[in-house]
Amino acid sequence: METTPSNSESGQPGAPGKNHFRFHRPHLHLAPVFGSDWFALKAEAFARFFGTPIFLVAQTVIVAVWIGVNVVGWTKFDVYPFILLNLAFSLQAAYAAPLILLAQTRQADRDKAHAEADAQHREALATASEERQKAAAQQAAQMADLLGQNTKLTELTKDLTQRIETLTTELHGKLLQKSEKSPPVS
Repeated sequence: METTPSNSESGQPGAPGKNHFRFHRPHLHLAPVFGSDWFALKAEAFARFFGTPIFLVAQTVIVAVWIGVNVVGWTKFDVYPFILLNLAFSLQAAYAAPLILLAQTRQADRDKAHAEADAQHREALATASEERQKAAAQQAAQMADLLGQNTKLTELTKDLTQRIETLTTELHGKLLQKSEKSPPVS
């Protein structure tokens, strides 16, 4: 079943969803140390389950029932020193420790990949910020240059206006003098 990408998957800025993982995509090719096969995923899930309240409560209930059944005497499969219970705990610890280490190693690999992606993202942001600062400085320099050119043009226009006014006054004065010297035409 094909689905069209949503705004968040298409990379549009400001779109909600999973687009915040866009900086982690370059690291998706990194395989975990223990692989992404069925065993590694199930082992990690099982190791994570060891720390949940459900597991701790369930284990406490099982141990309490185990001890209670054997102390009361309803059955005698594991009497007082509870050697079988001790063996069960040892077996659980023997399997739990490597699974927990496997889960920690996989988490450390994920954390490392995320840290590298975050570092690259910060570098990209710093580079973009530097480029924006350079562009702003260049635009400010251009504005100062244009302002200087505008000031020169304004001064030149003022000078030309004054010269035109002076020439106009002189020409007007000469025309008035000529008209006073020449007789009126009838």
